[in-house]
Amino acid sequence: MTPSTSASAATGLFVSVEGIDGAGKTTHVNALQARWQAAGHDVVRTREPGGTELAEALRELVLHRSMDALTESLLVFAARRDHLVQVIEPALARGAWVLCDRFTDATFAYQGGGRGFDLQVLSTLESWVQQGRQPDLTLVFDVDPAVAAARLSAARAPDRFEAQDLDFFRRVQAGYQARMAASPNRFARVDAGQAIEQVAAQVQAIFEARGWW
Repeated sequence: MTPSTSASAATGLFVSVEGIDGAGKTTHVNALQARWQAAGHDVVRTREPGGTELAEALRELVLHRSMDALTESLLVFAARRDHLVQVIEPALARGAWVLCDRFTDATFAYQGGGRGFDLQVLSTLESWVQQGRQPDLTLVFDVDPAVAAARLSAARAPDRFEAQDLDFFRRVQAGYQARMAASPNRFARVDAGQAIEQVAAQVQAIFEARGWW
């Protein structure tokens, strides 16, 4: 599984969207999907954990059942492996544009940063499961955890992760920042604390700069 380096017809395009809960990703993921489909692309929109019947079942366990960080990480990577084999790799092979709400960076941010789990173990699992596959671009919607928490409280009842305290989400945010620092060419930061229109303009500029808009 060698990562693609451009949005070519032969290899497709793989974009992941990241950020702490309450960062406001969904509105902009919807807009990206609509824009790509209007341009005539074969678009596969998916999410993690999830994206296949098996992965969705594992998602329910991860979000709603109490477990330690290692169990949590193993379940997430098991779901990811099925997702890659069943959905992501076949889509890229036929030239589709894959838009994924969260991927491995979320595991390093939530389990590694938030839970404080061993990053070396996560790196080993990443290597085993992904065999080199990474997104061509990862958008990180970055927002103050306090702002994100206020948005969440007004939106829905929290799951096991969303119910964590602000310190947890500050650690998650730091986890994302560490991943961005380690692979700066793959990431693009979006200031998600701004108004929706301003955030959308940032996303458009990022894709225009890469010739993908």
